[in-house]
Amino acid sequence: MHRQEQLPMYPNGVTEIAGHITFKKENNVITYFNYSMPVFHHAEDDIRTFRLVTSELYVQGHVKQADIARAFGVTKVSVKRAVKILQTKGPKGFYESRGTRGASVLTAPVLKAVQEELDNGASVATIAEDFGIKKNTLQKAILESRLHQVKKKI
Repeated sequence: MHRQEQLPMYPNGVTEIAGHITFKKENNVITYFNYSMPVFHHAEDDIRTFRLVTSELYVQGHVKQADIARAFGVTKVSVKRAVKILQTKGPKGFYESRGTRGASVLTAPVLKAVQEELDNGASVATIAEDFGIKKNTLQKAILESRLHQVKKKI
């Protein structure tokens, strides 16, 4: 008995990523297909899982990074970054909590003391050095109106 070759069958409404890998958006869910077989799905707004799945498709050799960028309208550099996360940290890397900044150096008491110095005419550079705070941290606080710098009269 001879095995009969079949043409690849694709579900209706799919978009090709590359070759036999396609996806379909329906009811706020993205489903990925290998020919007609669904292989993964996630919520449309689940960016972390999107990055994981598309990176996995690339790493497994099913698609090129450019295919992902073209099919989903994302930048090539964002695809490269996602692939790097998968290769260095594995799937858990997409779900790690992001690094956050440390406690603010401009606490209420520090803001009050710095404002007093500004009111007395001290320069931002001098205050930054005296308080051990970066100059641009103070400049940013002034721009955001958390501090007020007295204008010097000429």
